[in-house]
Amino acid sequence: MPLTKNSNYSYWEYKHYFKTFDLIVIGSGIVGLSTAISYKQKNKKASVLILEKGFLPDGGSTKNAGFACFGSAGELLDDLKKMPEESVWKTVSMRWEGLQLLRKRLGDKQINFEEVGGYEVFEEEEKYAESFYKINSLNKKVEEVLGLKGCYNMVKPAKLPLNAVHGVILNRYEGQLDSGKMMNSLLSLASKLQISVLNNVNILSLSDQRTSVTLQSNRGMFRGSVVVVATNGFAAELLNIKDVTPARAQVLVTKPIPNLKLKGTFHFDNGYYYFRNVDDRVLLGGGRNLDLKGETTTKQGLSSIIQNQLDHYLKNMILPNIPYEVEHRWSGIMGVGKEKKPIIQFVSKNVLAAVRMGGMGVAIGSWVGEAAAKELL
Repeated sequence: MPLTKNSNYSYWEYKHYFKTFDLIVIGSGIVGLSTAISYKQKNKKASVLILEKGFLPDGGSTKNAGFACFGSAGELLDDLKKMPEESVWKTVSMRWEGLQLLRKRLGDKQINFEEVGGYEVFEEEEKYAESFYKINSLNKKVEEVLGLKGCYNMVKPAKLPLNAVHGVILNRYEGQLDSGKMMNSLLSLASKLQISVLNNVNILSLSDQRTSVTLQSNRGMFRGSVVVVATNGFAAELLNIKDVTPARAQVLVTKPIPNLKLKGTFHFDNGYYYFRNVDDRVLLGGGRNLDLKGETTTKQGLSSIIQNQLDHYLKNMILPNIPYEVEHRWSGIMGVGKEKKPIIQFVSKNVLAAVRMGGMGVAIGSWVGEAAAKELL
């Protein structure tokens, strides 16, 4: 029996929550929910359970900046220097297809999706020139891979309400959404499909017994015919898996600003910094590259070195000579590695890992969930 030291479960709770499920997903973020939904849609009679460690998802799904992006010019050029070209473009394709699946599955109104464009701003003229001279070749490749014409375009900095910017390149197919509405809509769809979700369940160990998987938790013992670990940056807590490390991202948001002119999603320094408009406010995050070692952690929190730099950019680049107040600051945990392509692989006979979103969970998460479900079936 799935007992804990202080268990007081009823017959009904044993019957419906501690049975052997066809699929158990660990993690109720965008990847976990997408995996469960895709699996259930393909196998309507299957019993599916999602277990979540936190009151809300502990990673980045409800803590991210709501960027619906798949790659700026500078970031892709930097990736091409570090990773195989085939891997870079395959990952870009996954992100784009994931965004389309998310929009089709939930509907743009249900996630507040707006295709407002993704602006990459450059502080240094040299870096801007490098990206600018390769726009044509990037556009050709994006059209070849994604079928999108004229993806990247130069924008004169004077057209944007920003200070100390030497150049701007627009990805006109990127946009923004409301991460909270996205997650609520995914949870609502999961509920309609009769997928059970239990929160505050901390999985302590997994035991693959070839015919099923036993999960020991702080709430008791669960069993699934197959299990998907969709905990992204927390993967190492349960799995012996290489090239997935946690990466903390710090974010702030201002109070409402009257007549805010900023509109769109913006990023700079190869994606290490990002900002956007949201509800007449400015949201700004990033700076992990200032302390990569310190930010390789699963602990939520803020650091003064990064928050001071975010304050600097907010005052001097984004809102120069504009009165504002910061209302809230928080952090979220991403999963990164040397490769940005996600990991979808069996780590044992009945345990599948679906991790390493590389900071692009909003875009790529639905694709990973769909791919994981196909792998299971």
